[in-house]
Amino acid sequence: MTMRFPLLALGLISITVTALALPVSFADLSNADATSGLRAALEKGADSAVGKLGVENGFLSNDKVKINLPSSLDKAQSILRMTGQGPKMDELIVSMNHAAEQAVPMAKPLLINAIKSMSVTDAKNILSGGDTAVTDFFKQKTSAQLSTEFLPVVKRVTDKSGLATQYNAVMGPAAKYGVVPAQQATVESYVTERAVEGLFVMIGEEEKAIRKDPIGTGSKIIGKVFGLLK
Repeated sequence: MTMRFPLLALGLISITVTALALPVSFADLSNADATSGLRAALEKGADSAVGKLGVENGFLSNDKVKINLPSSLDKAQSILRMTGQGPKMDELIVSMNHAAEQAVPMAKPLLINAIKSMSVTDAKNILSGGDTAVTDFFKQKTSAQLSTEFLPVVKRVTDKSGLATQYNAVMGPAAKYGVVPAQQATVESYVTERAVEGLFVMIGEEEKAIRKDPIGTGSKIIGKVFGLLK
């Protein structure tokens, strides 16, 4: 009996010391660590998404974000293809996707600014949010600015397509009468909307990867913070 008590006491002390040495909840993280980890994760997600989309065929070769003509033009597409306009339709689709890929790199400074402006409230919302909290943060902070920055770049590219004018001639009046959404009134507004959506789709993919394997990111601080979410 006299020997078992010291051994039991030593065991309890060892367990207690081990528990204190490891972060077991967000309460064990300093504000600095939590903020650094979040900013690192945000920057990694932004870098990866822009890097994958802002290259040749970044949209066109990715079925998750590839931009096709609006479904409201399905009937018109069928007629145009039957009358030999298929190649021009394909040319317009390629043009739309190249326009998106050329616009996406402009997102980088806006995303970085959003990261730098992250408040304590933003950090808490991300930590307590669901699996899309990082993506939702970027949407809230950058959606409007991204559309403004993307639009002129997209327009410069799509204006070179002969069918862009025809698209606008058909969709403009249709949008006025509420037949199609206002965002589809011009080819450049439609592509801009889809480009922004595609960017957030890819940021979401990166967020899922970080949450699934935070240690695999190679960042100790990301692993420390996001490891607690698993």
